[in-house]
Amino acid sequence: MLSLEIVSPEGHLFKGNVTSVTVPGVDGEFQMLNHHANIVSILAEGNIKIAVADFKTTTDFSEKFIKSEKDQKFLLPITSGTLELKDNKIIILVG
Repeated sequence: MLSLEIVSPEGHLFKGNVTSVTVPGVDGEFQMLNHHANIVSILAEGNIKIAVADFKTTTDFSEKFIKSEKDQKFLLPITSGTLELKDNKIIILVG
């Protein structure tokens, strides 16, 4: 299971275990699954797509996430960001 943390200047938007995360990289969208190779990447404008069995975020930030009816993922629109994945832990900093 992947551990995901999404942080913005406003605070921690999400923290929990997820099945997969898809992000808008500067060279195109890419997905990370359990045991993905370590990576550092700059993110472009688009949606972070989170696949998770039990989605929980603080009520302060729940309005930022959109539930996709098509594939049951949760979407977080971003304008830019930075991502680090190391040892199954993903930290995403968004502006």
